[in-house]
Amino acid sequence: MATEVEIKFRARSGGALDGLAAIDRLAGAELGRPRTVAEVDRYLDTADGRLAGARWACRLRERGGAIRVSLKGPAEASGRAWLHRRAEVEGPANPATDPASWPPSEARDLLDRLRAGAPLAERFRLEQERTERSVAVDGVPIGTMTLDRVQVVGEGEVAGTLHAVELELADPEGIEAGLVDRLARELADRPGLEPDDRTKLEHALDLLAAR
Repeated sequence: MATEVEIKFRARSGGALDGLAAIDRLAGAELGRPRTVAEVDRYLDTADGRLAGARWACRLRERGGAIRVSLKGPAEASGRAWLHRRAEVEGPANPATDPASWPPSEARDLLDRLRAGAPLAERFRLEQERTERSVAVDGVPIGTMTLDRVQVVGEGEVAGTLHAVELELADPEGIEAGLVDRLARELADRPGLEPDDRTKLEHALDLLAAR
């Protein structure tokens, strides 16, 4: 099972994202040309919240006509608010909420164990405009930075918006010691950004509860 490692920051406005889209380097790392894509993330659970109870999240992501399922496990303690580590399993899927209709995968098998026979339903969705930039050191890719403008939609209504910066590391163990901290420090020093110890799912649930 893979481990996802990300640096996460929350932006107070889209202006902070525009600034990160315009620079060429961050903490000595080279940033690739910005590329903006549209994504829709649908979060699924059972009626009695079996996945949430087990501290797992199930996301169906549609991008460019393709759909994948991602299961993300409980966060590991890191001692740094901006650093997120958690188990992640992915696989192919389709728009249906019944995993039996998806192609076989490790993700589908795990989801079946977690839901224990209960049907799944969409809890809410995130409609994202995502700007991606590759991150490299001396020409060697180390990860991908995403600048996300997000609408949280529940029961067909927009509950609120989020602006987020995420830097997913491709091989955290192989990165030069101290580079991750330098990247986080430079992000923290940029106007309008603050370390985020929560996930988009957690922020979305707060917005939905406040409606």
